[in-house]
Amino acid sequence: MIRTAVITLSDKGSRGERQDLSGPAITEMVKEIGAVVEFYEVIPDEKELIKERLLAYCNKVDLILTTGGTGLSPRDVTPEATLGVIDREIPGIAEAMRAGGMKKTNRAMLSRAVAGVRGGTLIINMPGSPKAIRECLEIVMEVIPHAVEKIRGSTEDCAVTEKG
Repeated sequence: MIRTAVITLSDKGSRGERQDLSGPAITEMVKEIGAVVEFYEVIPDEKELIKERLLAYCNKVDLILTTGGTGLSPRDVTPEATLGVIDREIPGIAEAMRAGGMKKTNRAMLSRAVAGVRGGTLIINMPGSPKAIRECLEIVMEVIPHAVEKIRGSTEDCAVTEKG
């Protein structure tokens, strides 16, 4: 089981002016890898608040998935907040999401999403739209359980060998 927190970053959503469709999309999709969402919240795009909430969930869950705040608008501060709390960045996750997204739209190159580890928790920034979330999660979902196992301290070899 992968204990998970989902944080939606949305000024309008946090004020009740817009229904959050992204957080529920994540919640539904992560069930496929045995993840259980233990915490879910919608908060405004405030860098210090985002950092506070990320820190509150670290080491309480195995995985934090954020949605929103990864674009170019002045209020998009999720990557900066995430970089402010992680111990180690995992650039390949965000790179894979951008590369996969580029197959659908050239706007994927504008994503500033990051991924990394703090303590025993994997943190991944996701886009804000349900469609983009589905596309990005499909790309990285298969590696999340392995990443969580390694973060938990698994010493099992990562190499795949052919028998023959």
